[in-house]
Amino acid sequence: MLIPVFASVPTDLNDAQDAARRLLWYELGRAGLDCRTLGRTDWAGNTTPLREIVGLAKHCAGGLICGFSQFVVHRGTRKGGTPRAANIDATVAFPTPWNQLEAGILFALDLPLLVFREPRAEGGVFDMGSSDLFIHDMPMGKLTRTGRTALREGIRKWAALVYSRYYR
Repeated sequence: MLIPVFASVPTDLNDAQDAARRLLWYELGRAGLDCRTLGRTDWAGNTTPLREIVGLAKHCAGGLICGFSQFVVHRGTRKGGTPRAANIDATVAFPTPWNQLEAGILFALDLPLLVFREPRAEGGVFDMGSSDLFIHDMPMGKLTRTGRTALREGIRKWAALVYSRYYR
């Protein structure tokens, strides 16, 4: 029997992102976990998507947050009009805002979280030091043997927490 974990992942992904998603879901399956997400494995019933997410998350023993970039800017102003305003002349990627909502719900439910982000993805749960979570790099492209071993080890450690939550 696979243990359900909530996966926060955008519905629309490019080919490279979808390959990374499939790799993560495969590796979680190898660890005895089943990724559940609104829009892929589960669909909204008679309530709003946010209520469906809460209901689905309550039936899961862990949470996976996939910070795939959904909006990219190459130049802009951070914190405009404030004393800490700064011009940015570099590429910055933003994940879907649903990642933040879903991470907050999962955190409030005290579920073990595993967080991955694409390079340059930032904000909220993806900012280093924003929580006690370790933020992993999204496994993009073909992994080396060492890279795959490291990915499996990270998943294994998190899966132990998920199993503990599920069986308590």
